[in-house]
Amino acid sequence: MAILHQRGLKRYDVLIVGAGPAGLAAAQTAASHGVRVGLIDAQARAGGQVWRHDVRRAAPRAAREAIANLHGVELLTNHQVVAAEPSALRVETPQGSSLLSYTSLILATGARELLLPFPGWTLPGVMGAGGLQALVKQGWPIAGKRVVIAGSGPLLLAAAATLRAHGARLQGIYEQAPTARVHTFARQLLRWPARAAQAVTLRAQLAGVPYRFGTFVRRAHGETALRMVEIEGPHGTTCLDCDLLAVGYGLVPNVELAQLLGCATVHRGAHPQVQVDSWLRTSVAGIYAAGEANGIGGLAVARLEGAIVGHMAAGDTAAADALLPRRDKARGFAELLTTHFALDPRLHQLADAQTLICRCEDVTLGELDGFSDARAAKLATRCGMGACQGRICGTVLAELGRFSRSGSRPPLFPARLATLAGATTFPFPTTNTEVADHE
Repeated sequence: MAILHQRGLKRYDVLIVGAGPAGLAAAQTAASHGVRVGLIDAQARAGGQVWRHDVRRAAPRAAREAIANLHGVELLTNHQVVAAEPSALRVETPQGSSLLSYTSLILATGARELLLPFPGWTLPGVMGAGGLQALVKQGWPIAGKRVVIAGSGPLLLAAAATLRAHGARLQGIYEQAPTARVHTFARQLLRWPARAAQAVTLRAQLAGVPYRFGTFVRRAHGETALRMVEIEGPHGTTCLDCDLLAVGYGLVPNVELAQLLGCATVHRGAHPQVQVDSWLRTSVAGIYAAGEANGIGGLAVARLEGAIVGHMAAGDTAAADALLPRRDKARGFAELLTTHFALDPRLHQLADAQTLICRCEDVTLGELDGFSDARAAKLATRCGMGACQGRICGTVLAELGRFSRSGSRPPLFPARLATLAGATTFPFPTTNTEVADHE
């Protein structure tokens, strides 16, 4: 069925934000019911972070099939959501901006890395583990470079395997969870055979690479670029020369668009996730959420929840019901991760008063002493006013127990003035205080 156009407005029965595994499953499922489906993503290719295109290696078979099966779906890549209007989203593209209207909206916005500050974490050469993996997949040269990988969770192994396949010299993988917890986790993987097989495959790909538990990076050293890291383990502190440090402490749900739309969120630990019912309906009628936005669950959860919301948005509750038991079992794996890879409290004490927290605006941890909420800190120090709009520093401060990020306001990402001028409901500031909050 053709998409309706009216004064530049594109209309869809079901509009999906995010073309990762959850969004792809939602699009394919909704389209199978014969409804008009639009799938948008800020990246140039579908696949999300998990299935990001690799310039040297073929995508996994599941990814290729998911993208190939988007029959009856309009795939809109390079579309960045910047604002929300009544039953529509304002998106920016390289060519301009447009308004996408929907009857039902599915949020498959995924997650981002959790980064924790330590002295030296802003040195050139220190990156997020997933961020470095994404750069390498897109062709960033890493062959021959000495790389240390540190942080927490199975995603470290996935990042390490990608880096090694592209020629990196891995100095070691340093997992903060203690040995006993990791071994207990590994034994319980037998309940999820696919996960167990994946773990065995990754370890085989990383044969010969040191994999240490109960260890973490205390400090990074270098003048103009990284040259060495200090690693603390059960037997004391050691130093490793390296060119790159890839560090990540798990994932944090992307809930900014959900918050902008008025969807309720709940906190799981220090960070919010979208509040949904058993059928993945948010608190706003006609809006659903799937995958990591509802709490970190991994690939299997994302694909199942994508299929569930695809059925729900198309009005087939019975088909959605049939998938709920499988989803619940898959979500059990997420609970296993949370339990066995809980962060060592010492990680929250690594940053000192001189450690930069807001890297966009050069705000140190010491400059944030005495503030009890994000808004007050922002007005006094500009913390969170940079290009990332507090996604890094706000998440860090919440994790450190300082204060939580305030709710999202448009634009969700830096946008051209022409785009904002076209947003009919954009709440332009009217007071000096509001101007400061938008800067």
